[in-house]
Amino acid sequence: MLMKNNPQRDRYSLVGKKIVDVRPMSYEEMQEEGWDTPTTVIVLDDGCKLFASRDEEGNGAGRLFGIRPDGKSFLMLA
Repeated sequence: MLMKNNPQRDRYSLVGKKIVDVRPMSYEEMQEEGWDTPTTVIVLDDGCKLFASRDEEGNGAGRLFGIRPDGKSFLMLA
């Protein structure tokens, strides 16, 4: 699993990175994480993949929420 026991997880800077893709998590990625439900994956220009977890230990998929410029909130669906 990518999230568990990874001392480098807090040392990656997102500053200056660009989003190149937003997609549902693949079956293979879910298997790597030990999850049975997908979440949204945000892919950056350097190949980094961001996705929401239900907790800091990576115990399952989470959901991403956001707020638009007009102040309305939204949910990113997998």
